[in-house]
Parts: sequence; structure tokens; C-alpha cells
Amino acid sequence: MPIFTIECVLPASADEAFAWHARPGALERLTPPWERVQVLSHRGLGIMDGARVELAVRFGPFTRRWLALHENYVVGRQFGDRQLSGPFHKWVHLRRFIPIDDHSCRHVEEIEYQLPTGRLAQRLLGGWVERRLARAFTYRHETLARDLRRHGDFPEPSRLRVAVTGATGLIGGRLCDFLSTGGHEVLRIVRRPSGRADEVLWEPARGSIDADRLEGVDAVVHLAGEIIAAGRWTPERKRRLRDSRVEVTRLLCETLAGLRRPPRALIAASAIGYYGDRGEDWVDEESPPGEGFLPEMCVAWEAAAEPARRAGLRVAQLRIGVVLSGAGGALAALRPLFRLGLGGRLGSGRQYFSWIEIDDLLGAIHFLLARDDLAGAFNATAPEAVSNADFTRALARALRRPVGPPAPGVLLRLALGELGAELLRGARVRPARLTAAGFRFDYPALAPALRRQLGAAEQ
Repeated sequence: MPIFTIECVLPASADEAFAWHARPGALERLTPPWERVQVLSHRGLGIMDGARVELAVRFGPFTRRWLALHENYVVGRQFGDRQLSGPFHKWVHLRRFIPIDDHSCRHVEEIEYQLPTGRLAQRLLGGWVERRLARAFTYRHETLARDLRRHGDFPEPSRLRVAVTGATGLIGGRLCDFLSTGGHEVLRIVRRPSGRADEVLWEPARGSIDADRLEGVDAVVHLAGEIIAAGRWTPERKRRLRDSRVEVTRLLCETLAGLRRPPRALIAASAIGYYGDRGEDWVDEESPPGEGFLPEMCVAWEAAAEPARRAGLRVAQLRIGVVLSGAGGALAALRPLFRLGLGGRLGSGRQYFSWIEIDDLLGAIHFLLARDDLAGAFNATAPEAVSNADFTRALARALRRPVGPPAPGVLLRLALGELGAELLRGARVRPARLTAAGFRFDYPALAPALRRQLGAAEQ
């Protein structure tokens, strides 16, 4: 029976690495973004013996449930799980944490598995399964090591109670998992009540928020806002986009300012749309805003945080670029088109594309949470801005596909109106203030970021 083994050295003690896995969100953090896996439920006490986890695993158009039982729990040293039902005939997974010294350990994972149709399937598919496991578990170990390093930069005394808006979105959901596995207490500010103790109800359309639940939180991360590129910018759509940022931010900040025990810090999303179309010129946080709908909205969005500033909160606003994640957003939307060989540049392709890998964005938010001396605007973009044509070539190369035909600018404008025209503009954004403050990007260059998010092999 095949046994898959992989190991790495982690920048944390065995006890710290083990504790990371025992906290909420660990399995979600370790799920590769290109794998179509959803965590459906956890039952029992975390990773202790007898606890169960249920997953939904997609194979093409089909979905298979995977139910696993935790076992072999030894606090600080090991835990495992065994498949009760799912895609394999047998799956037994053991994770071990072997101390090296007070600040590092060896992490060893062993999986004994058997494919459902016996030896023939193993001969035909064994190599493919091994490669897929190696790719997924390499990603898991890289994520784990980077998360432990980032949390280790701001150790135990700085653990926080953090409330997050937009907690069900692409960025917010992953931020909640990142913070909770690091030992922070997370409150999710949500629009639909579920009865969970870690959720705070708000209804922005009614101007309502459960303010009492926010008393005494250390910080708030505000990420809520309708998706910019979800459709044509009709007058009604533009109003909703603006209100979901400006009016919702004002509601939140007025609420925080009125608390008896307000948070010390607010980390609020903004966007590089602030700069408008800037051609080939570099822009940084000192550059003035551009002209048009997006810059005007971003200026008002940032100004809406003024009640929090007046109340004495430290306000840091992240002007976020295009977030690269294989699990959602622009990259996930483009991937099917590029896999068909149909992905091409937009218009001339000369417009600049300022991007950030999603885990670097989470790291930047964490960095600003931990640094009490940092306030004001910060560009959340990788140091390497690229043209749309260069991005197109890099994405096609990562997926081992040819570059497809360009999308003519005139067709984009006809099909999408003002949004189509916006796709033909760009800004070459530099993260000057984050870099000057000492933030370290794990993915400053585009090609490695795409490979990580798509699970692509280095070429």
C-alpha cells in the first residue's frame, strides 16, 4: 500500500506549530486555492481524538463528501485523521512535530492510502496521485512556515481581539482564518444572523449594527464593499458601489467613535482606483488622486473614516491592488479562459496592472494591526507592477498555454460601457510606505505568485 511522506523545518517550536493546527481555521488555511475543496463542518474538540471534519471535494462536475475522524492525538507532538467515507478506499494521515530547539521543529506528514479500484488504479493513476499530493502538501508546508514566521514577528503579548467586516468575502474569510490560527480572537461582522458566538450582526441598509458586541475589541478590519467589476456601471450600480463603501464606512466609524471602549485601531480598505489612469508614471502614497468615478469614490471612501480619526482611533487605509488568488477574484475568473488558450491582452496591453498576492495582503493587514506607530494611507501592491500585456503572457506561461487573441478596446467599451473603458486604464503603483516601514513581501515578483496560486510547476 502506498505511503506518501513529506517533511519540512518550521520556524517555531513544536508546541507552537502544534497549537497553530489546533486553532479554528487551520484546515481552511492549508487548503490549496486551486483545489476545489470546501470545509462543510467540524464536530468535536478541534483535532483531538474523536473529532470529525466533513469536506466537499469536487472532481470535474461531480462532488464527493469526505468524512474524516481524528485520532492519534498527543498534545504538542502529533495528531492524525482517518477517512470514514470519501474518495479513497483507505486514507490514514499522521502529522508529527519533532523539536529541534526552542524556535524550530521538524514537521513530518505520512499518508497511507489506497485508491478505490485496487492495483489496476494504482498502476494507472499512482504517479498522478503522488504528484498531486506533492504539489498540495508543498503548498501547505510553505503556507504554514510563512504564517508561523509572520505571527512570530509579533509574539504572544500582542495577541488581539479583532472584528472583521467583509468576513465572508475572498479576503475577509482568509484573513479570519489567518488571524485565528495565529492565536487572535476574531469577531465576524455579518449581515445574516446565524447564532454563532463569534459573529456580530449589522444591517447597513437600515443603519444598524450591534454596537454592544464591539465594546472592548482591540481593532477592526473593514473590508466590506460590493464587487467593482461585477457588471456594467449603470447609474444605479455606481450608486450602490459608492454607498457600499462610503456610507457603510461612515456608519461603522460613527459607531466605533460612540463606543464607551472604542478600539485602538481601524484598518480600512481603499483601492488603487484612487490614482486613476496614470500611464507609465510611478505613483506612491504622496501622489494626488486622479479624475473620474473611481478616484472620486476612493477619496470619499477614505474621508468617511474621519469620525474614527476624530475619536482618537489609529486609522490605516490600504489602497489595495488586484488581489491574486486561485480561489476567487480576477485570477480565478481568468483561469478557465486562459486554459482554453483564449486569454489575451486588453486593448493595447500597455496599461499598468498593479497586483498583490493574497497572502502578502493578509500579511500587510497583520503588520498594520501590530504596528501602533503606523497610520494613514498605504499602497497594498507588490513592488513589481506589470503591464497588462506582461501579465497576460505570465498567466499563459504559468498555465502552459499560448497567449490568446487580444480583446479590442472598442469591443470592451461596447460590451461593458464605462467599466470596459476602466479596464483599459491603469496605474503603476509603488508600496512606498509599507516598504519603508519594513514590511517584507513573500511574493514581490509576478511569476512565483501565479505559480503558487495556480499550483503550477516552475518552468
